[in-house]
Amino acid sequence: MMSHPNPSVRRLTVAQALVRFLSAQYSERDGVRHRLIAGTWGIFGHGNVAGIGQALLEAGEEAMPFHQGRNEQAMVHAAVGYARQCDRLSAQAVTTSIGPGATNLVTGAALATINRLPVLLLPGDYFAARPADPLLQQLEHPVEADVSVNDTLRPVSRYFDRITRPEALIPSALNAMRVLADPAETGAVTLALPQDVQAEAYDWPEEFFAERVWCIRRPAPDPVELAEAVRAVRAARRPLIVAGGGVHHSGAENALRALADATGIPVASTQAGKGSLRHDHPADLGGIGHTGTAVCDETARTADLVIGVGTRYTDFTTASGTLFQHPGVRFVNLNIAAFDAHKLAARTLVADARAGLQALAEGLTGHRVDPAYEAEYRAGKGRWDRVVEAAFHADDEDRAPTQTQVLGALDSVVGDEDVVINAAGSLPGDLHKLWRARSARQYHLEYGYSCMGYEIPASIGVQQAAPDTPVWALVGDGTYLMMPTELVTAVQEGLPVNLVLIQNHGYASIGGLSEETGGERFGTAYRYRTEGGAFTGAPLPVDLAANAASLGMEVIRAGTVRELRAALAAARASDRPTCVYVETDPTPTAPGAEAWWDVPVAEVAAREAAVTARKRYDRHSADRRRHL
Repeated sequence: MMSHPNPSVRRLTVAQALVRFLSAQYSERDGVRHRLIAGTWGIFGHGNVAGIGQALLEAGEEAMPFHQGRNEQAMVHAAVGYARQCDRLSAQAVTTSIGPGATNLVTGAALATINRLPVLLLPGDYFAARPADPLLQQLEHPVEADVSVNDTLRPVSRYFDRITRPEALIPSALNAMRVLADPAETGAVTLALPQDVQAEAYDWPEEFFAERVWCIRRPAPDPVELAEAVRAVRAARRPLIVAGGGVHHSGAENALRALADATGIPVASTQAGKGSLRHDHPADLGGIGHTGTAVCDETARTADLVIGVGTRYTDFTTASGTLFQHPGVRFVNLNIAAFDAHKLAARTLVADARAGLQALAEGLTGHRVDPAYEAEYRAGKGRWDRVVEAAFHADDEDRAPTQTQVLGALDSVVGDEDVVINAAGSLPGDLHKLWRARSARQYHLEYGYSCMGYEIPASIGVQQAAPDTPVWALVGDGTYLMMPTELVTAVQEGLPVNLVLIQNHGYASIGGLSEETGGERFGTAYRYRTEGGAFTGAPLPVDLAANAASLGMEVIRAGTVRELRAALAAARASDRPTCVYVETDPTPTAPGAEAWWDVPVAEVAAREAAVTARKRYDRHSADRRRHL
C-alpha cells in the first residue's frame, strides 16, 4: 500500500479498497451489532488471483477471514447456510475467477434469492480496457460486446453491477450493502469485477472506509391495516396461522407463541417456518400442504381465515391451490415484503413479523377461539403424534432401518440445540411431516429451491456461525454424488459436522413421483443396464462410505437400527467431521401425502400407467381455486 501526500485520500487497488470497505460494514438490530460481511469464500483463477486474492492476503485474517472452497456453487451454499443461521444479520462473500468459476455461482445465487437470504458474489470478469479480444474463457456475442458470462447472474441477483471504472465501486458497494441489509430486498448481490480493474490503483476518499452501520428495520404495521386485520381475526370462527421463514428471520418465535397462547389460534408451518413453535406446543399442528400433517391439512381445508406470517405461499404450501377449501376463506398476510403480503388477494399487514405479531396480540386482547375448535385440533394433534411414533418405531432393532426409522434414531440422539439440515429428495417430505422440532434453529430445510448438494456445504456455514452446536447434514446417495467435495473443507477447517449418508440406490423421491405420474420409475434407479437398455440390473457397486473416508471423514457404518443409534451418538460426541453411513430398508413407512401437488401428467399416452395417472390428475386438478 502506497502512502499519499493528501491525508484525506488513500491510494489502493480496486480490490484492496473493496476488501477494506467490506471489513468496516456492520448490521445492527435491537441494539446488537454484527459484522455484515463476516468472511470471504474463494477459489482463485486468473480472473481474481492477482486482484481480490492479493487484496485478501494483504488485508489479513483479522480484517477479512478467508475460507478455501472446492466448488463455486458449494461456496455459495455454505455462505447461505451461514446467513440463515445468523438470521440474515451477518453474511459472507464469495469470490471466483471468470468463466466456469463465475457461472458455477448461478445455482447458488438462485437459491439465495429465492429463499430471501443474503450473499455477496464477487466474480472476476473480462478486461474492461479490452487490450486483447477474445480472452481466455470469453463468451463472444456478435451484437452485444459488453455481455459476459456474468450476465447469467442478473436474473438471480437482487442487485447487479459491473465495475468498469475504479470510482464506480463507491456507489455500487454502498448499494450492495443496502440490499444485503434490507430484510424486504435481500438475496444474492453480484459485483462483477473485470480483472484489470481489480488491480487498478485509485485515490479513495477516507470516508469510504469509515465504519458504517446498517440498521435492520422493524417497521410497525400501518394502523388502518392493523385494525382491518384485527377485525378479520375477531370475526373468524376457524382461523389458522401459517408460519413461514419470516418468523425465524425476524426472531418472532416468542411473539408467535404469545399470540397462540392468548388466542388459541392453531399454527401450521411451511418448510422454512417449521420450529416457529416447539413441536409439543398445544397449538403447533406441524407442517402444512403437500408434505403436511393430517391434522394441519384438515384444519386448513376448513379454515375461514388464514393468517400468513412471513410466507411466500409456494405450491407445496397451498397444495397447488387446492388446500384452502372453505367457501368463504379469506387471507391476512403479515410480511415485511409487500410483494408477498399481497398474495392470494389478502388483506395486507406490511410489517416486520415480530412487530406485527405483537401488534396483533395487543389488538386481540380478550379474544379467544371457540373451545370446541381448540379441542378439535388438539385431538387431531394427538392422533398425529401417534402416527409419528409408529413411523419412528422399529419392532426389530437388529434389522436395517427404514428411512423414517433413521429419523427416529436421530430424534432419540439429538438435543434441543442441534441443527438438522436437508434440501432435496424424499427426506424433506418425511421431515416436514414427522420431525419434532425442539428449538427455533433446529429445523434447517432449504425448500425454496430444493437444491441437491446444498446440505454438506450448508452444514459448514452453519457450523461456522454456531461453533459449539452439533450440526447434521442428512443426504441420500443421489444428493451426495452431486456435491461431496466440501467434506474436504470441513476436514481442513476442523469443523465437526455430522453427515448422515443414506444409501437407497437411486433417486427415491423422484422415483415415487414418477410412479405416481405414469413414468414407471424410468431413469431413477442407480443400477446396471439390462438387455433392452433399462436400468433394472443389480445395484451399482458404489461404496460411498469409502469415498467419504477418502475425503478425510471419520466413517461409522451402521447395518441395523441398534447400530445406527449407537453410531449417531458416537458422531454427536466426536470432535471431528464424522459420517454415519446406513443402507435403508426400502419398505415405505412414511405416511402418505395429505394434500395434492400439481405435476402435469401426459394428456395422451399409450401406456396404461400414464392413462391411469392422468385420470387421477384430472380429479385432483378440478379442486384448484383462485383466491380472489
